[in-house]
Amino acid sequence: MPTTVGAKEHEPHPRRVRLRAWMLEGLSDMAKDEPAGRTNGGRKPAPGDGPEETAGAHGQPWWRVMCLTGVDYFSTLGYQPGIAALAAGLLSPIATVVLVIVTLAGALPVYRRVAEESPHGAGSIAMLERLLSFWKGKLFVLALLGFAATDFLITITLSAADASTHLVENPHFSSVLQGRQMLITLVLVALLGAVFLKGFLEAISVAVVLVGIYLALNVVVVVDGLWRVLTAGHLVTDWTSGLTAERGNVFVMIGVSLLIFPKLALGLSGFETGVAVMPNVRGDTGDTEDRPTGRIRDTKKLLTTAALIMSAFLITTSFITTVLIPKDDFKAGGPANGRALAYLAHENLGSGFGTVYDFSTIAILWFAGASAMAGLLNLMPRFLPRYGMAPHWARAVRPMVLVFTLVAFLVTWIFDANVDKQGGAYATGVLVLISSAAIAVTIAARRAGQRRWTVTFGIIAVVFLYTTVVNVTERPDGVKIGVCFIAGIMLVSFLSRLARAFELRVTSVELDPLAERFVRDISTRKVRFVANEPGLRDATEYRDKLQQIRLDNDIPAEDDLVLVEVTVTDASEFESALSVHGQVLHGRYRVLSLESASVANALAALLMHVRDLTGCKPHIYFEWTEGSPFGNFLRFFLFGHGEVAPVTREVLREAEPDRSRRPRVHVG
Repeated sequence: MPTTVGAKEHEPHPRRVRLRAWMLEGLSDMAKDEPAGRTNGGRKPAPGDGPEETAGAHGQPWWRVMCLTGVDYFSTLGYQPGIAALAAGLLSPIATVVLVIVTLAGALPVYRRVAEESPHGAGSIAMLERLLSFWKGKLFVLALLGFAATDFLITITLSAADASTHLVENPHFSSVLQGRQMLITLVLVALLGAVFLKGFLEAISVAVVLVGIYLALNVVVVVDGLWRVLTAGHLVTDWTSGLTAERGNVFVMIGVSLLIFPKLALGLSGFETGVAVMPNVRGDTGDTEDRPTGRIRDTKKLLTTAALIMSAFLITTSFITTVLIPKDDFKAGGPANGRALAYLAHENLGSGFGTVYDFSTIAILWFAGASAMAGLLNLMPRFLPRYGMAPHWARAVRPMVLVFTLVAFLVTWIFDANVDKQGGAYATGVLVLISSAAIAVTIAARRAGQRRWTVTFGIIAVVFLYTTVVNVTERPDGVKIGVCFIAGIMLVSFLSRLARAFELRVTSVELDPLAERFVRDISTRKVRFVANEPGLRDATEYRDKLQQIRLDNDIPAEDDLVLVEVTVTDASEFESALSVHGQVLHGRYRVLSLESASVANALAALLMHVRDLTGCKPHIYFEWTEGSPFGNFLRFFLFGHGEVAPVTREVLREAEPDRSRRPRVHVG
């Protein structure tokens, strides 16, 4: 049987089929936890779609979820005191107090409001998306996604680099691992990717253990450090004397601290992750998806508790590290560079405790990368597939894990696995997201008529915008890598949108009773539709249109023709549901009215639906569009209309490979 053998020879190898199935496992499950009515281009969530099905019935207590965001937030203690000491010197504790004030009086109120306005985990980006429509909204979201990618990816690479620093500087391993920091960092990033390729099922329980151990060890280091400072009175005297000699009076200290504050912005990381994990917070049994009151309340508890814990640690650790560690030890190559608290743990509490502290720090820093990877995998499928700006495989976890891991390798190589070099890029991503959140809640408060909150959030937004501008000015490497991410996301997004332009792009078709009656009536004969671009919609327009179509296509006068009109709404949208409304105009003309992001895709979807509904192969008639074919294609790509006839035919060709079952397109 030659034919059979030939067919088998062209079949994919079983191993290749299994590999593809494994890589795309869970493809249909991604990006389903959108707010109602926004999932998959307007499709409302179906039962079993995911965690959004019952707001209050599932999830974890808020304090456990706090540990999930805490692996990102609290792990910054591994490098924040050292960065503060390098930036501010003896002024580090006072500059850190300024950071804490901004945290508690600025970032915390902003993100408590974000939790109210966007309780489904999409954060401030979703809030700003609702404020802008059409392409300007999409481009703005893509820009924010670029900075979000900067934030999360640098979290992965910076945390892995700092974890490798703790390992390399450990006295038990330094002789063996010295000079291998780049290799160790790449291995840690690869292990992180391997975890997600295998399947990342239960992060919260691991996070609770890691955060509990890490904070307990830090309490020991802080208490020991404070005791040493208090029992050796000359340390405080030396510090205050040096600070006075260096900065003068207290007003100069405060002023300089305000100027230095942008360099300490890494201490603000974790708030965006805090709202991203909201869907994991268990709400009240009476919560609904439109208003999950219990989830919002407990997320506010999560944000507030995390901010208070972190603020206490930031102040105490910056104080003891500044007072107890010589200034030169913080510099690049020094024993306290990137690991100030670990340095104190070894010096003051012995090598054994220091090694335990090192491994605890390494574990939480590595798991901070896991939190960031989960944030990326949650954020990107939430927006890009809905915009048609991602390939189909971008909705599956494993291909995206490979992409993000490879990008993390590249970033690690560019920054030479150095914590200090990555600080600017990380701070830029964090500050842009916090600034956008402050702007979003300011607009939300203004729209709600809350004048006092509008002024308050407006002032906070100005503070964060100032901080962002200063950070970008002083450390432009952050915005450079952010722009690279934005450019990459936009390029891939538009190429994907272009490649997917001829997909059907309609999630469902619903006919109203009169439209269904029209279709049932003409299905007893030959189903003929006439595409009409709506103008004045007077009797003359319809009469002339039908006469021209009959003349161009030799259609007998007795054959029924039903007009179809598509009104383009937001052409930047990709997928949408299609509602078809029937009308009888001027007492004789039957018209089907549709609203869609694209004329051609809507017509193709209607034809396919009518075919499946009636069992008849419908025909549709067009007139040629005037103008350049290339110009008309650009009009279709950007504005949803243009050379409609050939595009409709191409959409039908892709949707129905069987030519004998494909609806027919006629152009005269």
